[in-house]
Amino acid sequence: MAHSTADGNMVWVSGSGAVLLIFLSHMTSALEVPLDPKVLEGLPQPPTITLQSPKDYIFDPRENIVIHCEAKGKPHPFFSWTRNGTHFDVEKDSKVLMKPGSGTLVIDISGEKAEAYEGTYQCTAHNDHGTAVSNNFVIRQSRSPLWSKERNDAITVQRGVSLVLQCRPPAGLPPPLILWMDNNLQKLPLDQRVSQALNGDLYFANVLPEDTRSDYICYARFPHTRTIQQKQPISVTVLDNRPEGEHRPGFMLPLGPASTQMVLRGETLVLECIAEGLPTPEISWQKDGGELISSRISLHNFKKMLKISEVNEADAGDYRCTATNKLGTAHHVIKVTVKAAPFWISAPRNLILAPNETGIVTCRVNGEPKPQISWFVNGVPIANAPEDKSRKVEDDTVILSSVQSGSSAVYQCNASNEFGYLMANAFVSVLAEPPRVLTPPNQVYQVITNNPALLHCSSFGSPLPTITWFKDSQTSVKDGDQYVIHENGTLEIHVAQPLNSGKYTCIATNNLGIKENHVFLEVKEPTRILKQPEYKVVQRGMSAVFECKVKHDHSLVPTMTWLKDNAELPEDGRFAVETDRLNIKDVTSEDEGTYTCIVNTTLDRDSASAMLTVVEATPTPAIVYEKPDPPTDLELTDQTDRSVQLTWIPGDDHNSPTQKFLIQYEDLLHQPGTWNNLTDVVGTSTTAQLNLSPFVYYSFRVLALNHVGYSDPSQPSRQYRTNPAAPDENPSDVQVVGTEPGSLVISWTQLTGLQSNGPGLEYKVQWRQKDTDTDWSSQNVANDSKFIMTGTPTFVPFEIKVQAINDYGSGPEPELVVGYSGEDLPLSAPESIQVMVNNGTLAEVHWEPVSPNSVRGKLQGYKVFYWRERGLHETEEEKDHKEQVLMFSGNRSEGRLPGLQPYSLYKLFIKVFNSKGDGPPSPNKTFETPEGVPGSPSFLNIVSSSLDSITLEWGPPKNSNGRLAGYTLKYQAVNNTNEVGPAKYMNFLANETRITLGNLNASMLYKFYLSAKTIKGSGHIITEEGFTVMDTARTQPTVETGKGPTEPPHPTSPITQSPNSPLHKAVPSRQVDIATQGWFIGLMCAIALLILVLLIVCFIKRNKGGKYPVKEKEEAHQDPEIQPMKEDDGTFGEYRSMESDTEDHKPLKGSRTPSNGTVRRDESDDSLVDYGEGGDGQFNEDGSFIGQYSGKKEKDTHEGNESSEAPSPVNAMNSFV
Repeated sequence: MAHSTADGNMVWVSGSGAVLLIFLSHMTSALEVPLDPKVLEGLPQPPTITLQSPKDYIFDPRENIVIHCEAKGKPHPFFSWTRNGTHFDVEKDSKVLMKPGSGTLVIDISGEKAEAYEGTYQCTAHNDHGTAVSNNFVIRQSRSPLWSKERNDAITVQRGVSLVLQCRPPAGLPPPLILWMDNNLQKLPLDQRVSQALNGDLYFANVLPEDTRSDYICYARFPHTRTIQQKQPISVTVLDNRPEGEHRPGFMLPLGPASTQMVLRGETLVLECIAEGLPTPEISWQKDGGELISSRISLHNFKKMLKISEVNEADAGDYRCTATNKLGTAHHVIKVTVKAAPFWISAPRNLILAPNETGIVTCRVNGEPKPQISWFVNGVPIANAPEDKSRKVEDDTVILSSVQSGSSAVYQCNASNEFGYLMANAFVSVLAEPPRVLTPPNQVYQVITNNPALLHCSSFGSPLPTITWFKDSQTSVKDGDQYVIHENGTLEIHVAQPLNSGKYTCIATNNLGIKENHVFLEVKEPTRILKQPEYKVVQRGMSAVFECKVKHDHSLVPTMTWLKDNAELPEDGRFAVETDRLNIKDVTSEDEGTYTCIVNTTLDRDSASAMLTVVEATPTPAIVYEKPDPPTDLELTDQTDRSVQLTWIPGDDHNSPTQKFLIQYEDLLHQPGTWNNLTDVVGTSTTAQLNLSPFVYYSFRVLALNHVGYSDPSQPSRQYRTNPAAPDENPSDVQVVGTEPGSLVISWTQLTGLQSNGPGLEYKVQWRQKDTDTDWSSQNVANDSKFIMTGTPTFVPFEIKVQAINDYGSGPEPELVVGYSGEDLPLSAPESIQVMVNNGTLAEVHWEPVSPNSVRGKLQGYKVFYWRERGLHETEEEKDHKEQVLMFSGNRSEGRLPGLQPYSLYKLFIKVFNSKGDGPPSPNKTFETPEGVPGSPSFLNIVSSSLDSITLEWGPPKNSNGRLAGYTLKYQAVNNTNEVGPAKYMNFLANETRITLGNLNASMLYKFYLSAKTIKGSGHIITEEGFTVMDTARTQPTVETGKGPTEPPHPTSPITQSPNSPLHKAVPSRQVDIATQGWFIGLMCAIALLILVLLIVCFIKRNKGGKYPVKEKEEAHQDPEIQPMKEDDGTFGEYRSMESDTEDHKPLKGSRTPSNGTVRRDESDDSLVDYGEGGDGQFNEDGSFIGQYSGKKEKDTHEGNESSEAPSPVNAMNSFV
């Protein structure tokens, strides 16, 4: 038996499931044996009717009668005919010709009576393997009889009444087409009021005066004879003297409240209702229990006719037509019944069987009433055919069991009822043939990506071969979502992708052999116009450029064609077609139109159009730069599980070239509504290869960037779902921390939804104690980033692994992480503590480290806690012990204690500590420090001075660091050049704290150095400076070269300097103790008055712009002994000792740094410049030095000695300035 497939081929099916692929001719609907000569050679085939005339054949007597009957078979069949049930001898009738090699009859009826050839014909095709029979052809001559002669009386009616004009045409074959026209052959107008019924009559719902006319003519047109006949004209006169009043509707056709109508299944049902009434009624339709909504239903003739095409059983029922005007309604119900001539449910199909196979031939039909089925074999009723034990008939089925060679035949099924019949032939051919593949070998199929691909494997054999497919000669291709193997052996790939490219092998197998064939599939990239032509508005005389940039598969050669208004471009040199653009120069008005770019390859094509508008020349507008338009037409190609290619069409860049395209993605599964940056490409590219993750519902969009900014995002691409897979990575930052004794906290950074690769993400935590042979323990953790192990030994190393798993498998083998369980406080303290005192300030501590097991954690180190109990010369302990702690990291056994105080009693203890905390303390250990050198005396003050003596007073050191043995005093005189005289030394007992030094020079600066000493030696030195009282014979002021007038040195009071004061603040005061030197008041007043006068003179000179001849004085008074300033620190040189430069390297209190950085001394040795505060003195424009004492110095001086004496005249002068 045979059935059609989607590709138009037919398939033969046996009862055992074997299938034979047979090709179908375009001319027929019958089955063919393959045309391959190797297959046809010696291959038998029973006859098959391939072409036949319709069952009802109405012929035109002016033309020949042609009755078609074509058949094929092997050997080729011969034909015979019957007419009216008896043999029709074609050769005996000279008017009848049978075409050679065919059963088609051509009957020449010219000059003959055509009625003689009317009748029922049937064609029979025979060969050695069976007989096929055609349908019965009823041959009738077309007829167009004349209208019977009649006289039509004139009709006179009153206005408003209804009217029917009857046509009653003669019965023709086929029935004629009716038209109402006038004498001028103009169709009469039809409307809601005037209707032509299906029977040809003309109905008026109500007549009007304008209906009056004498030429109502009914015409009948007979299509076969192409003739028109007319009825005698009818005259109608409408009177208005007694018009009919308005009245309710009533039906003119059909009559009465109800009627019936029968229609055959598959035909068109036509229902009509024509009503009369005034005003003219409107018609509406309803179906009881149903709706009239279908594409098969239509209304005609101003809704007075309802048509239903291709009627089926569901269309049966009551149809109600309603006529309505303002005075009421009228109803008519048409009861429709649907009958059916026989129709196929499953027509019998040709059957090819191998010997000893079993098969069935079925003839399944339906109809109303139910058809009767009759079986024939080779044209003979099966009951009259020779008996065949392998054949059994059961109603609509013939069963053939264990067929043998030579039992081929043609079976006919006839199904009939009162409305018609169906006849079908189906041959049964018994063959034994090994498989043959009919598709040419090594055929190359080329398709475009995302299109279906069909790889054919046409085969022949009996039994029917089984087809299997392999890709690249290895992978078996199975039916599934991606592949479909059709019954005819064709392999279909629904959506071809580049990864489907390759070599495919089809293998045809039956019990008689095996045959294979190779074909190749090439999946090409689609041809796309990426940059489409854009609408152009161009000024006359300018140039227009339409771009058409194309993306295509590299193996395909595209051809680009440009059209203007769907026609070829004008043959004009102004039109230049380049690789990817059309350039139109010197544009004219005739160039306006639509330009289309068409790109063709051998497999596909693409096109795009744009309009050109030509305008008059206008001033060139300023160029406007804007952000680009968003890209469009996002397309996904080259789709794999881990990558996809995204292609788009750029938007308008608005006069600023696109710099790059940014591709973003949305994960509709894990992060809907969130767009993430994926990658970017250069602005000249329109494609991007995107790397993807499994188990993600991707949607992509593209943004363009120019120098103005980013465009709006493009419309999202279609969703692309990647298949789930096992995780590609494990959680990161795995940390193992023991926070509490007996526990271990394992933490990690969880994978993101994008990294999960599939549903059911969990983390498999595995652990075991290190350096043991125990098995791994494991625990799966979901939706958490840590796992806490409990009941672990204290501070024991564990090996940890954390692996990501999901429903599709496990991630890669995780890295091993080692961590320790929780720590506890150490159990023991260091032992065998020994202290070795190196000197008075440094001691070494030694101890025995604790055992590793007692640490109970990671050994961080040891802490030494120590404090000073008291000095050895003291009897009582210190009230507030200041405990100090030194930490020694790591596994140490010794440490140093610096910064100890000599001659003291100390105590210490040691603790070991780990990350959890400190262990217990060791027993206290006591040690003593030896004597050391003492600290500096607590103070050194000059309590009084005279012309030749200075009295000093000092205090004992704060820290004697031992038994105090006494003091050493050193002092030196300092002259006007900052040179120091020879040093003199004096020793004092420990209980001596005051001394008066005599035989000193008057008006001389002395520097004093005092230190305390123990048996270990002298300690730190404290210094002080002071003047003896001034000799009045040396008070005359002098003027130094290069300077203004200076003040002579005058007596100053002694200064008490704190030993802790910085040395640069130890500046001797230039004040005298006025309270004790009363005789000096008069002298100082005179000096102050003189200085005041000189100062006023200086101000006057400066205001007048006058200057002292400084340079000349400097050149005239060069001092060869002047001391330069030190270059390294910008200060004056130290006092230059006349005996030794090594005793004291501190600068004198009078040393200073001038503002200009280089000072050359003049002849005046008594200038106060040498002892001024550094940086506070200033030079006037005339070179004079002013401001020897600054406010800062006054403050420091008062703070140093807390002097309450009145300010000196010099200070008063400075205050004035």
